[in-house]
Amino acid sequence: MSTTAMWLLLTVVAILVLFVSVLYKKKFSVQEVTIIGVMAALSFVAYEFFRIPNVLGTGSSFHLGNTFTALTALLLDGVSGGLAGAIGLALADIFAGDPGYAITTFVLKFIIGVICGLVAHKAFKLRDQKPSGQGRYLISVIVSAASGLLANVITDPFLGYFRNIYIFGQEATLASAVAKITSGVTLVNSLLSTVCAVVLYLALRPALDAAGLLPKGDIITAVNGNPASATSDILTVKNTLSVGDTITFTIWRDGETFDVDVTLVDENDLK
Repeated sequence: MSTTAMWLLLTVVAILVLFVSVLYKKKFSVQEVTIIGVMAALSFVAYEFFRIPNVLGTGSSFHLGNTFTALTALLLDGVSGGLAGAIGLALADIFAGDPGYAITTFVLKFIIGVICGLVAHKAFKLRDQKPSGQGRYLISVIVSAASGLLANVITDPFLGYFRNIYIFGQEATLASAVAKITSGVTLVNSLLSTVCAVVLYLALRPALDAAGLLPKGDIITAVNGNPASATSDILTVKNTLSVGDTITFTIWRDGETFDVDVTLVDENDLK
């Protein structure tokens, strides 16, 4: 595949991932965008300046860039984590002059984030648990971080197998993909990233919670079908209603959207 075709494919992949992200989350708060940007930058730095390339001739590198993919997923949600890792580490490949690798990197890191986020916020309801350093909370954090990172032990070699054949035009066999798994490089990389992500999450979550930088659960996205991004949008709709009328709130919670109807029963509800 030519370099031009690689750049085109990378652009298509990035657009598709961003499109899926917007469909899933609907909206990103300023705080979320800021955290995603910071984590993407940290992913880039961790990979670009603190890595050991081509360990044991496997083509894999020891690096901690994936740490920030999992960390963002734990702090925010899977899509945000996936975007942080995909953007930061794909940019690292681009700066290294490897748009072909950036294509699979974008997909692989997005997968890591989504899996971590699903396990953390769907299975363990991590956001609803009281922060502590022991018991169920600690297990939830460890398993959530490890889920996506360990899945990468399988997805990385096999997606790399198809990349080598269809993007780079190289000869590749499934045996080489299996050999990369059994070499243990990606596994050790994932375990190190898991430890770092857990330690950073346990340290950062209380501080970010106290600063009001993390999602609190429900987010009102619309009122009576009208988009709502501020309290003033809700008040604008309420000012058109009377006692006895019903107001419908569209609420986003952990990736799902649902409606809640509230009947205005007295004058105080209109204030």
